Amino acid sequence: MDRDREYNPYRVFSRSQWAMLRDDTPMTLAEHEVEALHSMHDRLDLKEVEEIYLPLSRLLSMYVEAERRLFAAQRRFLHIEDRKMPYIIGVAGSVAVGKSTTARVLQALLARWSPRPKVDLVTTDGFLYPNGALEREGLMDKKGFPESYDLPALLAFLSDIKAGRRPVSAPVYSHLTYDIVPGGEIVVDRPDILIVEGLNVLQTGPLPRDGKAVPYVSDFFDFSVYIDADEPVLRQWYVERFLKLRDTAFHDPRSYFNRYAELSDEEATRTALSLWTRINLVNLEENILPTRPRAQLILKKGADHVVETVWLRRL
Repeated sequence: MDRDREYNPYRVFSRSQWAMLRDDTPMTLAEHEVEALHSMHDRLDLKEVEEIYLPLSRLLSMYVEAERRLFAAQRRFLHIEDRKMPYIIGVAGSVAVGKSTTARVLQALLARWSPRPKVDLVTTDGFLYPNGALEREGLMDKKGFPESYDLPALLAFLSDIKAGRRPVSAPVYSHLTYDIVPGGEIVVDRPDILIVEGLNVLQTGPLPRDGKAVPYVSDFFDFSVYIDADEPVLRQWYVERFLKLRDTAFHDPRSYFNRYAELSDEEATRTALSLWTRINLVNLEENILPTRPRAQLILKKGADHVVETVWLRRL
């Protein structure tokens, strides 16, 4: 027997095998709704939703229901009247891999499962330190690295969510200005399901020597998804996205990247490759990719943005 296969903690499904697990789950999204969910550079169509995300939403709905039943049994055992806390799903992966698309599709699908749960979505971009703070600390070229996030604030947010406090607010990040929106906030008020999307949400850290608890963001997750693709593919997607933004958002005078708006194709490609190599590739190799084995489910994409295999951690 192949030793890698023998000890693989995941069950690996081809696209066709995974698609069959949809069973008779009805398609609840119309084509125009699917079109509105994906990012500008990402590919998403009804077929992708039907073959990949419908089976995943079916699985997640089963997990959520199983958690609800376990909570009810524990409440009876302890003779308490606590309210069930939100089921939290983490979505991780590299820049340009399609995390936002996956998170939005799962939010839309899960919200339409009976009995119509309240599903909220928060991205960890809002917990980045403001540019002013990053500049003072010399971290602007490390934006998106673990040290560029206000981790205590993010952990406090998730702790409040799990403790059932209401309402809880999260900061807002603007991809146009490339900075935190002053005074902006997203209010999260006791959702049944919360999706948390971000580059480093599965990140860990050094263990303490004294045995004291060190919380990680992933400690608050009930389920986690890692969106995966090979590095050359990610690099190409990043360049393609940069070129599209150069032709669109970068032309807005408010854009942090407005200075790139008039670059030629060759100059823009060279700039994007430099940014990828100096910043995003380093973050991928040092911080993001090492967290992939911590995910409960991995969606592996091919060069056409289509999910080719699904890896589900064995129970």
